[in-house]
Amino acid sequence: MKKLKLGVIFGGMSTENEVSCVSGVSVIKHLNKEKYDIYPIFINKSGKWFEVFNVEENEKVGEELENKKEIDNVMDYLKSLDVIFPVLHGLYGEDGTIQGLFELLKIPYVGCKVLASSVGMDKVYTKIIFDMAEMNQAKYVYLRKYNEDYIYIDDKFNEKILKIDELSSVIIEKLKFPMFVKPSNFGSSVGISKVKNKEELEKAIIEASKFDRKVLVEQGIIGREFECAVLGNEDVISSCVGEVKSAEEFYSYDAKYNNEESKTIIPAEISEEKSKEIKDLAIKAFKSIDGKGLSRVDFFIEDETGKVYINEINTLPGFTNISMYPKLFDKVGIGYSDLLDRLIDLALQF
Repeated sequence: MKKLKLGVIFGGMSTENEVSCVSGVSVIKHLNKEKYDIYPIFINKSGKWFEVFNVEENEKVGEELENKKEIDNVMDYLKSLDVIFPVLHGLYGEDGTIQGLFELLKIPYVGCKVLASSVGMDKVYTKIIFDMAEMNQAKYVYLRKYNEDYIYIDDKFNEKILKIDELSSVIIEKLKFPMFVKPSNFGSSVGISKVKNKEELEKAIIEASKFDRKVLVEQGIIGREFECAVLGNEDVISSCVGEVKSAEEFYSYDAKYNNEESKTIIPAEISEEKSKEIKDLAIKAFKSIDGKGLSRVDFFIEDETGKVYINEINTLPGFTNISMYPKLFDKVGIGYSDLLDRLIDLALQF
């Protein structure tokens, strides 16, 4: 049988470049070399594209990749491939931009399409769709940076320009502390702050707006954090549910990738009823944004009420050796290499 020419793209122009490199190397290691001719492609932080050789030797986060050659004509190079597996996290990788390029070139690719990718990356618009789907989620406020001031957007999308102190007062009227302040379009918890008073809130808004002009402020939920993976196009299946136990106050970038005290429990130690509720909601969330291929959906179970709240959806989750997505499916009998085969098969359905 003729091998598929498979391009695996990693790196990218986002703050998650290093994590993406580790994910990309891990994917390449687990691909069936008898099925695929693998073409590793690295995008650096400046947006230059490179062929990479001996890629499996480059595993460390932050290590500069060697043995690479810049690609002269990216379009022609991509068009020579049968299918692409983008292992890109964050902006320009999972936000619909590179997916749009693949669509223009008519190349099959793994993962969500343009709409689901862009909506899933934008935390504000994800919340708007989840509201329409009537899923429980934390109360929130949406705002945008505007010169030296901020635009507050109310529930009916009316806008009002406010100074930072005026804005924080409005937010405190609507939400209770603790709150989480997040850039709307960043992943891996970059730029996120947990705040407990007005002064911290204002500092966090200023910090988040350095990463994105759109900022989301959420009322904190006191509870346990869970994740569930989904796989499919129309006939979607879910994994088991896993619990995240952060070594820090919340699951920050450092807690995810650098703090060995952070732990995951797979399967989560919750009732069968709660597990089913989360698995069903994960599939519903995926379908509500018109997801395809894969996603990881994150939830909370509130301590006080036991109520399940959806947090967010990640349309291109991590594929490192410690990432939840492959670990969750491995626990239900779909090993890493089999999972990659299934994702590539799903891509070829379009």
